[in-house]
Amino acid sequence: MSAEPHATLPPVRLPSDAELARDALAAPLFARAVRLARWAGPDTRVHIGGELIAAQLPGAIASLGLDAADEEAPVLASQAWRVAVDTGLVDVSEPDDDNGDEEPGTAVPGEDLALVTGGAPGEVLDLWLAALDTVLADAAVPDLDGLVDALDAGGEIDFDQLDWNPRREADFLDGVLANLYLLTAAEHGASHGPVPLPVLAASMVIPEDMSEPTDAVLEQVSEAMMRLDDQFRQLEPIGLVEFRPVDEALMTEADDEELAAGPVPGGAADDEDVSRYGMVRLTPLGLYGIRARMLEAGVVAPAVGELADKGADALLDAVSGYPEGAAQAEMEQWLTGRELPAAVAELLAAARGADEGGPLRRLRCQQALAPAGPEAEPAVRAVLDDPELGGLARVWLSERGAADVPAPDGAMVFWLTVDTIAAQLAADGETAELPLLMETLTAHHTGFFDQVWRVEHPATAYVLEAMGRMHPDKKAAKEARKAAFKARSRPS
Repeated sequence: MSAEPHATLPPVRLPSDAELARDALAAPLFARAVRLARWAGPDTRVHIGGELIAAQLPGAIASLGLDAADEEAPVLASQAWRVAVDTGLVDVSEPDDDNGDEEPGTAVPGEDLALVTGGAPGEVLDLWLAALDTVLADAAVPDLDGLVDALDAGGEIDFDQLDWNPRREADFLDGVLANLYLLTAAEHGASHGPVPLPVLAASMVIPEDMSEPTDAVLEQVSEAMMRLDDQFRQLEPIGLVEFRPVDEALMTEADDEELAAGPVPGGAADDEDVSRYGMVRLTPLGLYGIRARMLEAGVVAPAVGELADKGADALLDAVSGYPEGAAQAEMEQWLTGRELPAAVAELLAAARGADEGGPLRRLRCQQALAPAGPEAEPAVRAVLDDPELGGLARVWLSERGAADVPAPDGAMVFWLTVDTIAAQLAADGETAELPLLMETLTAHHTGFFDQVWRVEHPATAYVLEAMGRMHPDKKAAKEARKAAFKARSRPS
């Protein structure tokens, strides 16, 4: 799957391998491939490439319980057979065409068929991923009605005449699925709303710096949307997506510009109108599949729970880049099954540090400790005198009504204020809520800015500059800017 090798994606939540394996076995196309593999036997005959000979198709169709009179039945059987061959569910001995012998080849159940019922969930998922590769390759091939006309004198396909570039088509589909994955990951898991098809098409066609799409670009969006409609129809049976196709009546009613512009964000379309343009969502199995392909391409695509066996330092470093909900879920899983006092002590130790990432590590540590009960108190009390963790410890103990919590001195109060704002800036940037936090933290300290610039914290000047931009009180903002200058000018 094409992607930037060092890109990092938001974490996703996935079901267990056992649940995913059950979903894989229930996917209609994969289930049909398994049935055909069990049907194959000594009398099964194939062409070169493993394709069933025409005389075998009725038997394959019957084994799948399909209606022989249905014109789609041969297509469904052929697709399932191709998946069975490509995944190793079927072993094919191709005909030997070197000696002119026209006898067809044979096909029998493959060794991997036993994994369907006797393999571990991971082995079932490996089979499904192989099936997914086959289906994605097929989906990237456009309707080749003009294929015969595109054959040159030597019988080779003239891709220029066909206007089909296989690599370009595969990259387009990869890009669409990557965008769909990102939209799913932004919801921190596999449960998310369906995406209108034109939105996906527009994400691939309309340049980010184009404020108003031209008619030509809208026509490209429309063409891409209809191509995706065909591709997602092919991808749904393997369990990758849930898909509502474009309303065929709509295609006869609307021109290209209306098709492309109807449900694009900013348009005035109700839910029913939007759904007529096609809707798609990744299933949990689909999320797993696209993530597996991204990992293979070198993309950093974390999943919640994969840090459970790592140390606290690795945990806090990783979740510092996670959205808050995913970070909380990861930290809760990390604590599960550990001896709480030792785990809390390890988290607190990992939260220390004067580096740039320190404030956010301490914020994530505080969030990790939020659900901890009385067992954690000794480890928290042990850091009350720590210059970096003492403020965090006092907050945690006070929130639980603990007795004998020593009051912080002025230096610790100011240090904790700088650390807290630095952490919020690192986590979410300059949000609309941050000015209120700044006002709350500074309101109860007379002469706050006269003292805070002296705080020995690596982020002091940075925080004061942010307060100078964001503090809701103009006078306080001006004082913050002056204090930031003093902090910058202070000898190191």
